[in-house]
Amino acid sequence: MKKIFNKWSLLILVLVGGFVLFVPYTDSRTSSLNKSIYKDIKTFNEVLDLVKKNYVDEVEPQALIQGAINGMIKTLDPHSTFMSADMYKELEVETQGQFGGIGIEITLLKDVLTVVSPIEDTPAYNAGVKSGDQIIKIDGKSTKDITIMEAVKKMRGPKDTKVTITILRENMDKPKDFVLTRAIIQIKSVKAKTLEDNIGYIRIASFHERTSDDLRKALKEISGKLQPMKGLVLDLRNDPGGLLMQAIEVSDIFLKSGVIVSTRGRTRNMESKVNAKDNGNEITCPIVVLVNEGTASAAEIVAGALQDNGRALIAGTQTFGKASVQTIIPLENGSALKLTTARYYTPKGRSIQAEGIKPDIVVKYVKKTEEADNGWDDRIREKDLKGHIRPAKEDGTKLDEVQVKENKNSVDLTKDNQLKTAIDILKSWDIMRKNLTN
Repeated sequence: MKKIFNKWSLLILVLVGGFVLFVPYTDSRTSSLNKSIYKDIKTFNEVLDLVKKNYVDEVEPQALIQGAINGMIKTLDPHSTFMSADMYKELEVETQGQFGGIGIEITLLKDVLTVVSPIEDTPAYNAGVKSGDQIIKIDGKSTKDITIMEAVKKMRGPKDTKVTITILRENMDKPKDFVLTRAIIQIKSVKAKTLEDNIGYIRIASFHERTSDDLRKALKEISGKLQPMKGLVLDLRNDPGGLLMQAIEVSDIFLKSGVIVSTRGRTRNMESKVNAKDNGNEITCPIVVLVNEGTASAAEIVAGALQDNGRALIAGTQTFGKASVQTIIPLENGSALKLTTARYYTPKGRSIQAEGIKPDIVVKYVKKTEEADNGWDDRIREKDLKGHIRPAKEDGTKLDEVQVKENKNSVDLTKDNQLKTAIDILKSWDIMRKNLTN
């Protein structure tokens, strides 16, 4: 992660240097804009000075300034945020795949702290925290007006210490306290097993620094057991995403050629197109990718790349729809700004921002009759978030042009019906191949 941050540090430094160098040559419109900004900054300084001198209690200037910055960034979108030095360190720890906490992915849904997905085999997951749960208190203190990074900091902590989160859930009569014991969260992002009829199964739970390496090891392991491997189920359900570069590397493992993803922002520096490389060792068997409304960000990049390149059939339900790119910009005092700087697009030019990826075959998850809500019937999508970035109007294939077919197969309700459908598809692959034609 540090390498990525250093790369962006250099980029931002170059841009700032360029801005300073060319200030004398700006046109009148730019000069007028700068004058307007300086007037606003002067007003801000006046308000800050008045608060420091006249507020009923003594206040810390740094807290006021950070509050003002947070308020400014909050007007942009749900994914841009200002991080203090401590919060920035927390982010670095998280992307390395190991940290002390309770194991949940959170967001702000209509200004309410909400669980996107619990991470498998973590305290929150094992205690029964579900997707869509609203966290209204942390250790008895209200989460009203809390930022995501502030909430993360409150829930993280040393191993074996306790934290209480108060949950409000749909169809719940009253809020419920979950007393959770923090643990070292070692995210095992890749799990693999063999299924019937020489079919392999790989689940990617998130995308962190080791995901692509772990995937290669898993593929080698199951390929050795299944000779030959007749098909592969790639399970991306409830995968909240992670690192963009890992999504690219994972996609490249399955593709010999073609575009993986492209990004476009306001500046040329944010425009890029990444193509797959023929490494000579890509697997050639049929692939079915399982997705649902908890499939987001980096996971959607992989699903979109495999779908648009005709490499895999997508099954499940429509994905979350987070197709924006956040850049981490380190600041001089050790803090950082996470800023949305671009949208990403699938190989066919589709922007799935706030739309999501529609599967080729729609298969809703069917709960077993004795099963409580297990979080797989997700309620949250990007379009539900306050201030979400709207999808850009694009040329090329529109999302609603992608062929969608309802699954009509009867399923065994005692099993995972979505997984069963994926296995059935692979068993009858020759019949299903027509769904992969452009």
